[in-house]
Amino acid sequence: MSAQPTSVAEALRVQDLLRPLADLVGPGPVAPATVAGLDVAYAEGGDRLAAAVTVLDTRTLRVVDQAVATGRPAFDYVPGLFAFRELPALLAALDRLTTRPEVLVCDGHGLAHPRRFGLACHLGVRTDLPAIGVGKTPLVGVWEPPGERRGAWSPLVDGTETVGRVLRTQDGVKPVFVSVGHRMSLANATELVLALASRYRLPETTRTADRLCRATLTGASPAARG
Repeated sequence: MSAQPTSVAEALRVQDLLRPLADLVGPGPVAPATVAGLDVAYAEGGDRLAAAVTVLDTRTLRVVDQAVATGRPAFDYVPGLFAFRELPALLAALDRLTTRPEVLVCDGHGLAHPRRFGLACHLGVRTDLPAIGVGKTPLVGVWEPPGERRGAWSPLVDGTETVGRVLRTQDGVKPVFVSVGHRMSLANATELVLALASRYRLPETTRTADRLCRATLTGASPAARG
């Protein structure tokens, strides 16, 4: 199931075929040595993208490997099928790494998705690597605001199902939305995101990948962007 779908019907069929393959229990690695951040930036006009992967040493949060793939969105913008736009470029970037990361941290969602198969699930199943999603805003669900202190969380619930956690990564800042993608438990995903977000709201995996893909589009040095 590696061919890129060319229609909405085909994409829905791919999701339906792959969804049962996602391991939403894990528990996954408790203390991974390396973790990858994945993010995609679009050029003005949206006709070109850069997909970046940065691999961090989880002890120091320093980047130890990175790769970028550029191209065009591989699928039209369709709610619930957004992963198909970015997946080919992200997989190409992952293939260019010299270090195989132990966990993928996606700028997006996993189970917390209208069809219960967001980008983190899709990438996890395709690579068979443990994967989690960390979203800045929710796609689905209702929640109570978590406590104001770092580490506080509340369940993200869609219907009768808990699909993620609303996690406060820094005192008094907006929370992030954590969900399981593949081969990770929600508890381990939450602890990993906290460890990766030691100074800022977003985990360093997301911050470094964001800088790299944006710098690629502008031709700037990622370090120069701060």
